[in-house]
Amino acid sequence: MRLDKWLWAARFFKTRTLATDAIHGGKVQVDSNRVKAAREIKIGERLDIANSEVRWEVIVKALSDKRGPAPEARQLYEEVAESISAREAQKDKRKFQADPAADLHGRPTKRDRRDLNRYGDL
Repeated sequence: MRLDKWLWAARFFKTRTLATDAIHGGKVQVDSNRVKAAREIKIGERLDIANSEVRWEVIVKALSDKRGPAPEARQLYEEVAESISAREAQKDKRKFQADPAADLHGRPTKRDRRDLNRYGDL
């Protein structure tokens, strides 16, 4: 089974094209080696997948070329314990970061402008 097709079926990427682009960009590695999208994947191989800010380390448990529901897709792989803990730590770290949209500098929003006008009328 092709690697790009398996990544799509396992729901790591929304389309096969995105999976192929990630593989060509070096964001997907098999057993710590860069590979091509057409590489045949086998059960038991370890994949390192980087999708935007999220990184997964998974072991292939089953093969499927059909994209099914998410619970079925999770049956295709097993995530390594270190990967789970790293993703949880990253999730907690993002929780405490400031929201870029909450920046008070710059142009006021419509609500801010109305509040400023209301205070100016007092």
